[in-house]
Amino acid sequence: MPPVSGVLPTLLLILAGVLVGGALSLHRQGAPRGAVIVTALLAVLATAAGVLWLLPGDGS
Repeated sequence: MPPVSGVLPTLLLILAGVLVGGALSLHRQGAPRGAVIVTALLAVLATAAGVLWLLPGDGS
């Protein structure tokens, strides 16, 4: 089975977009600040993971 290196970062960045939209929606609906912050932090983590996955590495 050939490696599919581009799928995981793509999924992570899609997840990040959904989470950003969710955080904005929660904020507009007046959700508790904690829920908005947690959702936004998860979006940041998913974005960072997706971008870092795409960076070239030494392969070890």
